[in-house]
Amino acid sequence: MNRSEILFLYDIVDANPNGDPLDSNKPRIDEETEINLVTDVRLKRTIRDYLHDFKNQSIFIIEKKDKNDKIQDAKGRARDFKSKDTYSDIKEAKDDIKNNILNECIDVRLFGATIPLTINIKNKNQNSSIVLTGPVQFRMGRSLNKVEIGQIKGTGAFASGEGREQKTFREEYILPYSLIGFYGIINENAAESTNLSDEDVQLLLDGIWNGTKNLISRSKFGQTPRILLQIEYNEDNFFIGDLNNKISITHNYDDDKKLRKINELEIDLSNLIDSLVENKDKIKQINYKIDDEVRFKGDISIEELLNDFEISKINF
Repeated sequence: MNRSEILFLYDIVDANPNGDPLDSNKPRIDEETEINLVTDVRLKRTIRDYLHDFKNQSIFIIEKKDKNDKIQDAKGRARDFKSKDTYSDIKEAKDDIKNNILNECIDVRLFGATIPLTINIKNKNQNSSIVLTGPVQFRMGRSLNKVEIGQIKGTGAFASGEGREQKTFREEYILPYSLIGFYGIINENAAESTNLSDEDVQLLLDGIWNGTKNLISRSKFGQTPRILLQIEYNEDNFFIGDLNNKISITHNYDDDKKLRKINELEIDLSNLIDSLVENKDKIKQINYKIDDEVRFKGDISIEELLNDFEISKINF
């Protein structure tokens, strides 16, 4: 497996891509720059849910109930992967549980995990943990445009209390428009320790694109994947880095906050293309998927922009 970098852009209209539970579930905003923030945890959750619900993949970090109908904690989830009730020593137990988790759970092969354990060693419980560094890591997502938070107020269907005639009030926070960019890396060295396969990487890309597209909840409906690039390298331990900061947008408004849809802007890849060309000899292949609504600056296609490289269209 080669090292590769991932650049993913999606947009959201009249919705909340990632609410902050400590701030009335408002969309996360960098107050200095007015840029919308989305955590890497949110993207990983999207991928996990899609792979579990649509691709029949086993997921380790997932809400699951135990035999007493209580939600499992991490130690309880780890116990699902024991091959026996008691072990001769800690190493035997950790190797057994780790191998079973890696064999079964694609999210740990992708993202790693810190797994706390309580293990029965010769009829005595001992605490330990398994630490696996994930080969796939994402930075926090950031919007390419400045955003403003909209507030919607309304009434609920139920009374505000028993015997009362007044209905409850509700309020929610949305973004009229946000074009969000995520940057990620697949580390071939960490991939060896989690047994990450090329097939897993293809499922990752599928989960990024179609997981975003199929995240149809009240707060997330309106998300659309727009650009997915995977740059594969032919040189170990090399990557360009900072790809998300090598793209920008142009439009005819005097303020980003007036944007409402993807066809009101053009995406400028010129700085990114310059960096790719500069490192052409280290690039094995560029894989891409582009939404039909995307327009690039200069009214040029992605195939024309990448004509100096070996390219492959992603199909799923």
